Amino acid sequence: MAAAVARAIGSRASLRGSGGRRALPGRGSFSSSPPASSPSSTAGPGKSGAAPSSESPTSDFCPPSHSCHDWIGPPDRCSNLRPVIFYIPKHESPLERRLRELRQETQIWNQQFWANQNISFRKEKEEFVCSRLKAKGLQLRDERGQKATLNAEEMAEFYKVFLSKNFKKHIYYNRDWYKRNFTITFLMGQVAFVKAWKRLRLKKD
Repeated sequence: MAAAVARAIGSRASLRGSGGRRALPGRGSFSSSPPASSPSSTAGPGKSGAAPSSESPTSDFCPPSHSCHDWIGPPDRCSNLRPVIFYIPKHESPLERRLRELRQETQIWNQQFWANQNISFRKEKEEFVCSRLKAKGLQLRDERGQKATLNAEEMAEFYKVFLSKNFKKHIYYNRDWYKRNFTITFLMGQVAFVKAWKRLRLKKD
């Protein structure tokens, strides 16, 4: 159970709709896929405890000029989420621009939340393990130099405390997430309707 709770905390964001976009074959590269019909911005597992970077994880990559797809990157080392470079149509309408900018802003917001959350989780977990080992009179590493650990029952106590302490934070996150996704989905519907209407008019003409 403890392991399941830990995975739920560390990769919760990866469960937020993937929009049918493919995972990358390699960690260090971007892959393209058709513009998503889902409001999700990022998804995917990752590992690290480094401080969140102020720079965008996509800042060093520029899609080919001929590309007409979204580009999905490897998991961010802090948030565990895959960054997306959104496709910008050559003749982007004001409505399409509004949708794209909202998705971009939501991606940044989501990345920052999970980077901070995951860093806090790893830091507090490390502090909990150290304090329990010291209380038992044990060293942080055993005779073979391997890092000492606690059993599942002991770690379950930490997971329970961490989840309880961050309960309200997750409630507010979920509330804002659903608000953003409702708006994004509504805008996507508007964009799809406008495109369908234009095609219909062209056929009639």
